[in-house]
Amino acid sequence: MASKQITPTRMELTKTKKKLVTARRGHKLLKDKRDELMRQFLELVKENMELRKKVEAGILSANKNFVIAKAGMDEATLNTALMAPKQEVNLEVGHKNVMSVDIPVFNATTRTADANDIYSYGFAFTSSDLDGAVKSLADILPDMLKLAEVEKACQLMAAEIEKTRRRVNALEHVTIPDAQETIKYITMKLDENERSSQIRLMKVKDMMLEEAHHYSEREA
Repeated sequence: MASKQITPTRMELTKTKKKLVTARRGHKLLKDKRDELMRQFLELVKENMELRKKVEAGILSANKNFVIAKAGMDEATLNTALMAPKQEVNLEVGHKNVMSVDIPVFNATTRTADANDIYSYGFAFTSSDLDGAVKSLADILPDMLKLAEVEKACQLMAAEIEKTRRRVNALEHVTIPDAQETIKYITMKLDENERSSQIRLMKVKDMMLEEAHHYSEREA
């Protein structure tokens, strides 16, 4: 047993008791952190599912419009219309700290504020279905970015939950029981030493009394 490799002294007992108190406090804090992480993780998972449904529906609608537009336009005209984008999107990545987890935050800005700049072509030779497809993709872009942000947050939170869970288990099943066993062992050894010392003192006292008695008899 690991505790029997420790010198059973009162100083070691005090140090181990302090270690046990710290371990219990850390165990409670980590359990609270794990529970709060789980709560926020479940909320993110729910948000992720809703966003995914919305994004998939938007992409499906855009794809249908593209298929219809392609059917009503020749391929060369379609390729020419989409060859040179007019609008430009810049993506900035920030971070926010949630329970010691750095979660990415995406912020998208367009080169111009004109909403019509998403159309990189004139309307004379293109189908209105193509307009609808481009508009659908432009509308779904913020949700796509939010979905990417939430999915990454879910991954990071899941990793932090697993790491916290391992720490909680290590404290609960290894560190705290070992400290308790060590305290029990040192206390037992100190009690044994104290009893041995008392017995030795009693024997010394008896020997001194006996010797004093013999000395008195000789004097008499």
